[in-house]
Amino acid sequence: MLTNTGSGTRVDEVAAGTFRISTPIPPAAVSGGFSFNQYLVVDEQPLLFHTGPRRLFPLVREAVAAVMPVEDLRWIGFSHYEADECGSLNEWLAAAPRAEPLCGRIAAMVSISDVADRAPRALADGEALRLGRHEVTWIDAPHLPHGWECGYLFDGSTGTLLCGDLFTQPGCAEGPAVTAGDILGPSEALRRGLDYFSGTRSLSPLVEKLAARRPTTLACMHGQAWEGDGAALLRALGDALGSSPAAR
Repeated sequence: MLTNTGSGTRVDEVAAGTFRISTPIPPAAVSGGFSFNQYLVVDEQPLLFHTGPRRLFPLVREAVAAVMPVEDLRWIGFSHYEADECGSLNEWLAAAPRAEPLCGRIAAMVSISDVADRAPRALADGEALRLGRHEVTWIDAPHLPHGWECGYLFDGSTGTLLCGDLFTQPGCAEGPAVTAGDILGPSEALRRGLDYFSGTRSLSPLVEKLAARRPTTLACMHGQAWEGDGAALLRALGDALGSSPAAR
């Protein structure tokens, strides 16, 4: 569903009750084009994962409003502290009076307790939060790909891993919202050019911790979402990262 004809922002359901909001950024603004995605989990306690950059707030708010009342949002979650992850956090807290930031304990300690206009709900590694039909679990993943506070949410009810900057794909996310095609190749080509992974020494155990959840949908923040054997794809990413010069 196209929600803004000017920007090309659209909403698509990528798993049961989980909607991808995607705004393409044209090549004139970013070389080769890019995309910013947010994920909306509609439930008794609705969750928005990623806010998008602050300047995209009007577009993302318009998209959320096409699915549900914005003021009913309960949780504003994100992987780590970065503009595209939580740049419009305070705008969302103002728009949704019951909403609280949702993040890992490290993010709450080093950034969010200070910068957010409302105190965060800080989740420990492996801690679950029931939204209603959906239950999400926080998974600490420091420095994968970057940020001491980095982590992800796994929705066990749909097998969806909200995987942030993992599998970041270039381009304007043309094509269907969900693909079963190759996203590792394009994401690896981008990584080699930009070198945005930290090269954590805990690469193997962190990848295995994510793979052990056996996700069937990978909700990527940039590019298409993906469906299939998520454990195998995560391990393939780990192999690619482990063979890079930075990991040696």
